Amino acid sequence: MNSELYAIIGPTAAGKTKAAFELARRIGGEVVSVDSRQIYRYMDIGTDKISHADRKIVPHHLIDIADPDEEFSAADFVRRAEDAVRRIAARGGIPILAGGSPLYYKALEGNMLSDGLPKDPNVRESLEREASERGNAAMHALLGEIDPDAALRIHPNDRYRILRALEIWKLTGKGPTELYRERKKIGGIKIFYFGVKAPRDVLYKKIETRAAKQFENGYPEEVEWLLSRGYSAEHPSMRGFGYRELIMYLKGGMTLEDALAGDIKSTRVFSRRQMTWFCKFRPILWYDFSEHDFDKVVGDMAVRILDGRPL
Repeated sequence: MNSELYAIIGPTAAGKTKAAFELARRIGGEVVSVDSRQIYRYMDIGTDKISHADRKIVPHHLIDIADPDEEFSAADFVRRAEDAVRRIAARGGIPILAGGSPLYYKALEGNMLSDGLPKDPNVRESLEREASERGNAAMHALLGEIDPDAALRIHPNDRYRILRALEIWKLTGKGPTELYRERKKIGGIKIFYFGVKAPRDVLYKKIETRAAKQFENGYPEEVEWLLSRGYSAEHPSMRGFGYRELIMYLKGGMTLEDALAGDIKSTRVFSRRQMTWFCKFRPILWYDFSEHDFDKVVGDMAVRILDGRPL
């Protein structure tokens, strides 16, 4: 698929969802979510999904498309996103990508391929035993030695992806980053990026406020319901920040206050990692919502898209 698209990126809590909704509403667009957490059904409060009422006003795609126990790769995302883009364009709409998962954007651009890399259950089992003995931090450090780029992309507590990367290395002698570069690309979309951001102290306060609201509005109950339906803490979907802290709380491993504090801390760290990656994206035009009026920012985006002069 060779085409040009527009995307709104930035750290979590910066205002991507609101900006994408209003931009799409103004220009007759539809939003394609680029969020590795919002793909999962039943995980609504913790992933801060846009409301169903707003989705009736502006169609959103690639939200609630997989169960929490399903494996969902970057290649799966590309296939679904390209299909959504084609369908939106066919009915005269303008696709707007929006979300905070750098890996998915790179896959859309054709910069990585996750399907077809080797797997071996015996190797994986051995790595699981080693991780149980040494801990996630040690395994992440090992990944940093053999594939620094992968270690930067993968959170130190994301045991599933750490061990998957190490599994690939043990089976091929090469880190996943090197293999991605060698393999035939998927994707191939040209993306123009609109970046939204705010000063770190402002963003941190928004993260804190949002997390507190989520905990008050049923986040613990959402996680309890997921566990009661058999969605294990071992599933990749349940290992994200917030969910992992609340699982520990529900199992008696920490207080609710500690779970909230842990969620806020992990989200802040994640926001910094997002900016590290997004600052490398090109071509991009940044907007700081602490310096620019929201309506003017969205208006500028709309004019640039409709006039065909994105940046």
